Amino acid sequence: MYIFGYLRASTSDQNAKRAQRALQEFVQQKGFRIAGWYIENESGASLQRPELLRLLDDAAIGDAIIIEQIDRLSRLDEKSWFALKEMLHEKELKVISLDLPTSHIAFSPQITDEFTGSMIKAINSMMMDMLAAIARKDYQDRRRRQAEGIKKAKEEGKYRGRQADLELHEKIYQLRVVNKLSISDTAKLTNVSGRTVIRVANKWANERAVKCDT
Repeated sequence: MYIFGYLRASTSDQNAKRAQRALQEFVQQKGFRIAGWYIENESGASLQRPELLRLLDDAAIGDAIIIEQIDRLSRLDEKSWFALKEMLHEKELKVISLDLPTSHIAFSPQITDEFTGSMIKAINSMMMDMLAAIARKDYQDRRRRQAEGIKKAKEEGKYRGRQADLELHEKIYQLRVVNKLSISDTAKLTNVSGRTVIRVANKWANERAVKCDT
């Protein structure tokens, strides 16, 4: 059984690799190794995620996927969630989630009693469905609150759209451009993705260069 790590964050401003060390250490404690990582910044509300689909294509029958929480795998609606489960079922892929203790049984394949194995699978499937439903509701609630907040701000004439985190951007600029830290080190220190480091550092460097010329 190969174990593949899947890490996801919703936007490029979030660090999808945040939980990588925790997953690595957890798997090592169980006496296993992670064969590969699939990391992306995509919404969990969509099934069209390149790295997740690549993982599903690369994995062989009986392999396992490890995630930090079920919401990293799914904030999908019911139809899409069951479509994803069908993809997992086709290859008999196990899903191991740190927040779902019943899924940790995948590390103990020595269970030979058919009834016990079937019961554990049923319980694990039920718990995954429940956590996926909770993750979806949380997603919908946040979207609703966001829309209500924007509507109120517009009515009061206070809405300016999404504002950049200037303090964070300044820190990225100082670490990457001024102090010459690597992209990966800057990303770790600021808890953002490498793509965000590149974008912000280039933008601020160009802006500073223009100011110096004028």
